[in-house]
Amino acid sequence: MVKDIYFKKKIVRNWFYLLQQMICFEFEKIENDFARKNKKKLNFFKKKTWKKSIIKNEGGGTFFRIKNGHVFDSVGVNFSEVSGKFSDKFKSQVLGAEKKPNYWASGISVVAHMKNPKIPALHFNTRFIVTTKNWFGGGMDATPSFSDKKEEIFFHNKIKKMCIRHGENYLKYKKWCDNYFYLPHRKEKRGIGGIFFDYKRSNWKKDFSFIRSSGLCFVDCAKSIIRKKMYSLWTEKQKNDQLIKRSRYIEFNLLYDRGTKFGLSTGGNVEAILMSLPPTAKWK
Repeated sequence: MVKDIYFKKKIVRNWFYLLQQMICFEFEKIENDFARKNKKKLNFFKKKTWKKSIIKNEGGGTFFRIKNGHVFDSVGVNFSEVSGKFSDKFKSQVLGAEKKPNYWASGISVVAHMKNPKIPALHFNTRFIVTTKNWFGGGMDATPSFSDKKEEIFFHNKIKKMCIRHGENYLKYKKWCDNYFYLPHRKEKRGIGGIFFDYKRSNWKKDFSFIRSSGLCFVDCAKSIIRKKMYSLWTEKQKNDQLIKRSRYIEFNLLYDRGTKFGLSTGGNVEAILMSLPPTAKWK
């Protein structure tokens, strides 16, 4: 069992980085399979790297993005590894940081907004945070513009089976997700949910195994959901309905999302943090 926190950090960040490459490979393949079939120009992820500080050695990250693609209106795959000290205002909100505000954090986050309004927006993230304590967190969820019960059942069953294999409480994480991705000012859920978990710190080896399976589960779900509908025809009305649904996505991420607040409060890259926002949306 890995006991030294230094090695735990290295092992976890290497997994997050590898998963980033895996997701980019699969999504780029989807984008260009569509392009080849429809005799369109091939699209590739554009890579950007960033540093948290120009002066201090506090890490940074890399994010890959496709904008205005054939399948993806916008998709971002962000990897980060940062360190520093929480502000006096923020440290009381973070486990293990109240007396000693130093932290290290690494994670991967993915947000995909689809060109075809019949395909749901997809979100995934996992992270490992170290203060005087250390823990894993993350989750995945889907936000469709139209109801599709078969797709919803497929998505939840895949996640449920993954949780059961690891002895994890699927119903607890599903409820946590439903409660988290809720817009109180609208009195509505953001989407069909998925799972959400945080402060996993009882057994590092077991928790890290679950984190890895969560990433692979997301890849499998995303590939299946996107490929099933990527060639489906859609109407302008359906696209308009999708743009209105996206407004809820924006409202949640700017008003309530903890990841957005954490990133902005710790000097993260603004462009990478706000990649979760769709390129276009409508309100009514």
